[in-house]
Amino acid sequence: MDTGQRVQCPELVLTEGFYDADDSGRLYRLLRDGHAWPDNRYCVAGRQFVLPRLQTWHADAGIRYSYSNNLLQTRPWTALLSEIKAKVEAYVNYPFNSVLVNCYRDGNDYVGWHADNERELGEQPVIASLTLGAARPLQFRHKKTLAQGQIVLPSGSLLVMQPNFQHHWLHSVPMDANLREGRINLTFRRVVVPDGRDSLSG
Repeated sequence: MDTGQRVQCPELVLTEGFYDADDSGRLYRLLRDGHAWPDNRYCVAGRQFVLPRLQTWHADAGIRYSYSNNLLQTRPWTALLSEIKAKVEAYVNYPFNSVLVNCYRDGNDYVGWHADNERELGEQPVIASLTLGAARPLQFRHKKTLAQGQIVLPSGSLLVMQPNFQHHWLHSVPMDANLREGRINLTFRRVVVPDGRDSLSG
C-alpha cells in the first residue's frame, strides 16, 4: 500500500534547457549510435543477472567504483564525454572525476529504488545528472518518513542531487510500458580513492 505523503524535495535542483533542443538531440544521437555499449549481463556472488538498461562507466586513471558488489569496468573518457563534463563542471562549479552513462532503450528499461551512497563516493556526494532523449520521471522516497514524490526530467535538463539527498532519500526511474522512445542519462560523480583521500586533492 502506498502510504507516503507526496512532497517536493529541496535537495534536488533541476535546470531545464541546460542544453537546448538542437544540442540535446545531437548529443543523444551521437551517444545512442556512436557509443560502445556493452552487453548488459553482469555477475554478483557468482550469479548472472541482466541489467534492465545499457551502461558504461568512465573515470580518470586509477578510479574504481562498484555497486551491489559489482565492480564496473572503467573506461577512459571519450572526447564527447569530456566535452559534456567540462560544461557541467563549469555550471555546477564542482569537479567530477567519473561518469555513469545509462541508456534506457525504451520504457521497459528502468532502475529500481536505490541511493548512490557507496563508500567510494565519500560522505557528502554531489551528483549531476544530465538527461538526453525521452523525458522520464525520477521518483524519490524518504528513507524514514516514506514521504515521496517525483520530478520529470526533460531532454537537455541537468539535475543536481545535493549531498544530503543520498543520506535521506531513495530514488528510481520506473518502467513505462507505453514509452517507445529512448533516454540516455549521464550521472557525473566524484570518487574518493581507496585510502580515503579525495582523488582530486593530490
